[in-house]
Amino acid sequence: MSTPETFTVTNPATGEQVGTYPVHTAADVEERVEQARLAQGWWADLGWVERKRRLNRWIADLGQRSDEICELAFREVGRPRGDGQFELIAGLEDVRWAAAHAEKVLGGKRVPPGLALFNFDAHVSYPPLGVVGVIVPWNVPVYTALCGLAYALAAGNAAVVKASEIAPGGTVLVIEAFYRANPDAPAGLVSWITGFGDTGNALCRSGVDKLAFTGSVPTGRKVMQACAENLTPVLLELGGNDVLIVAEDADIEAAADAIVWGGVFNGGQACVGIERVYVVESVREALLAKVKAKAAQITVGLGDTDSYGPMIVPSQIETVRKHVDAALAAGATALVGGPASVREPFVDPIVLVDVPEDCVTLTEETFGPLVVINSVPDTDEAVRRANSTPFGLGSSVFSADRGREIAAQIRAGGTVINACLTFVGMPSVPFGGVGHSGFGRFHGEDGLREFTSPKATLAKRFQLGPDMQSFPRKPEYFEQVRRMVKMRYARRRGV
Repeated sequence: MSTPETFTVTNPATGEQVGTYPVHTAADVEERVEQARLAQGWWADLGWVERKRRLNRWIADLGQRSDEICELAFREVGRPRGDGQFELIAGLEDVRWAAAHAEKVLGGKRVPPGLALFNFDAHVSYPPLGVVGVIVPWNVPVYTALCGLAYALAAGNAAVVKASEIAPGGTVLVIEAFYRANPDAPAGLVSWITGFGDTGNALCRSGVDKLAFTGSVPTGRKVMQACAENLTPVLLELGGNDVLIVAEDADIEAAADAIVWGGVFNGGQACVGIERVYVVESVREALLAKVKAKAAQITVGLGDTDSYGPMIVPSQIETVRKHVDAALAAGATALVGGPASVREPFVDPIVLVDVPEDCVTLTEETFGPLVVINSVPDTDEAVRRANSTPFGLGSSVFSADRGREIAAQIRAGGTVINACLTFVGMPSVPFGGVGHSGFGRFHGEDGLREFTSPKATLAKRFQLGPDMQSFPRKPEYFEQVRRMVKMRYARRRGV
C-alpha cells in the first residue's frame, strides 16, 4: 500500500507548523461518497426527533471544546481568539436553529388544490437529496462547515466536506466532534477530505446530489462548470463588494463604528465585509472625522486584544497593495493609512476617500482591510452607485427615518439597517447573494429547503364533471368547460 501524499499547514505570521493532512485523490473522494450513500438511509430513517437529539449532542460536544477550537483558529491562521469565538457561536446557532425547526419546515403539508381540481387531495413533502458535498473557504472554516452541515443534516442528508488546504484543522475538528457525540452513527455519514484544487474538483464530479460552495467568483465558476457534467445542482455563496449608505439623518457615531468594524474585522478577509461607503455630502466631514478617530484605535498583531491578525493568503496582500496604488494614482486621498500600511504579513487599516467609480479599487473585491468612502448629493445617487456593481451579497443603511425605504432599493441578498453584517449570525433569515455573489441560500426556512427535493403528491378522491383526461372526448364536454371558463375567469375582479 502506497503512502498517501500529504501537505503541511503553517501559521502565516509565525511560520509555526500546525498540522499535516493527506491529499485525497479522486478514488478517495469516490469512496467517501459511496460510504455516505450507505449511511444516509440510516440517518433519514431516524426521523426528526432523533436527528434533532443527535445534532444537539454535537452542539454540546463542540461547546465543551470551544477553547480548543478557538486556539486552533489562532494557531492556524493567526485569528484573534475572540474572533474564533464569534465564528463558533454563529455556526452553533445555525445547527441549533436547523435542528429545532426542520420538522416544522420540512415535515410535509396539505395544500389547497384549487377550484378546478378540488376533487384531488394535494400534499407537498420535502425528502432529502441524499449526499451533499460542501466546500468551505479558508477565512471562516469553522463557521462555513457548520453552516453547510447544519441544514444538510437537519434535512436528512449525508455530507462530504472538502476542507480548505489553508486552514483545514477547524473543519476536521468539527466533523470528528460529530462522531464523538454520536458514536452510533455509521461511518461516512459525515466525512472530511483534504487536498488542493484536484480534490475539490473530484468532489464536484463525484455524483453528489448537491454541491454547496463558499469562496471566490473565479473558483465558483469552475465549481459550476465541473458540476454541470452530471447536472449536479449547486449552491454558490461567492464574493461581495458590500456597500454601506449613510443618509443625512444617520447616527454618525454608530455609522462610523460600523464602517471601521465591518471594514477591517478578520483583516477585511470576509465576503460580507464593508468595502464601499456612500455618505450624503451634508454629513461627510462629520463622518470622516469619526472614522479617522476610530480607525486610529485599531491594533494589528497576534495579541489577544489585537483587533485582527495577519493576511492569511499572500496573494491578498498584493491585491490590497494594487488597489491602494490604483486609487491614489487616480486622484484619491488616504484618510487612514496608505501604501506603508502594507507590511507583510500584516496590513494596517486603510481608508481612502474620493475614489473614481471606475477604479479597480471599487469595481473589484479587495478582501482586505481597505474601505472606500465617497460622498454623494443624496441617497438616490447612493443607491444608484450601490447597485452599479455585479456583486450583491450584503449591504447596510444608516438612517433614522428612511432606513427601510432605502434598503428596499438596494440589490443585495441582505440589508441591515443601522448596523452591519448581522444577517450572517441570524440563522432564521436567508443568507446568500445575487449576481456575481452567487445564488441559493443558507439559513432559515430557505436554507433547509435548499437541501431537499420538493415533491408533490396528488390523490384523486372522486370524478368531477367531464373527464378531459380520457378518450374519447365528447363534444358536450367542451361546451361545459367553456361555460366554466367564462364563469370562473372572464369576470373582472378588483380592477
